[in-house]
Amino acid sequence: MVVASFCVVVIHSNLKSMASIPSSRAPRTVTAATAKQRMLKQLVCSDAPEQALRYYGFQRIAGVDEVGRGALFGPVVAAAVILPECLDQQIRRMALAICVAEVDAETIDRVNIYQATRMAMLQAVVGLAMTPDHLLIDAMRLDHPCRQTKLIYGDALSLSIAAASVIAKVHRDGLMRQLDELHPGYGLASHKGYGTPEHRRALAEIGPCALHRRSFAPVRAVDPDAALDQVVSAELLFEDVDMENAEWA
Repeated sequence: MVVASFCVVVIHSNLKSMASIPSSRAPRTVTAATAKQRMLKQLVCSDAPEQALRYYGFQRIAGVDEVGRGALFGPVVAAAVILPECLDQQIRRMALAICVAEVDAETIDRVNIYQATRMAMLQAVVGLAMTPDHLLIDAMRLDHPCRQTKLIYGDALSLSIAAASVIAKVHRDGLMRQLDELHPGYGLASHKGYGTPEHRRALAEIGPCALHRRSFAPVRAVDPDAALDQVVSAELLFEDVDMENAEWA
């Protein structure tokens, strides 16, 4: 019999005891990013969510996650992973089914990064060799008939989602190393397409290439075709007489 183990982190303040302790120190301001990192360190990644779902009869539970959502270059990548129920050290390395899906930069620019991420996740789920009966998804829901559970910070809580995150990251990092050879000068092998100072300097010096996400502000700001695109869009929306009489013409 498998017993699911849950870890509950309770953070509270004992106001009564604190009130009795005088303090001359000014309260320190903690940034949102620091607070988030401290909170994430308290979370425990385990198969507790999967075990809870198995208690209710679900067997083929797919963890789904993505990487590359905030990058300036290349596709967003999602993976779906179904892990076995027994998780000893050997079987942890052996998934029952894995599928990786990509949605390219052109599609991201057309439909926006949120919808492109959902598309990649859906493709990864549909592409699994084994049909899941429940999805565990990191902070998102998909247009899929399968029962779903959305977990905020799921990659820090669910082993299946964490596995999908690792699979997607390894796949995308390898892709960035390959694309670094085809598109030299940006440093893709080191920063993997994210908006590091090195990447932004390269964008300013040599401009974006075909695989950059031109709808993202740092790319759009150095895109020599951006101004032309705006003019073309305006010409499609307005008559010539409107263009001539416009204050900005």
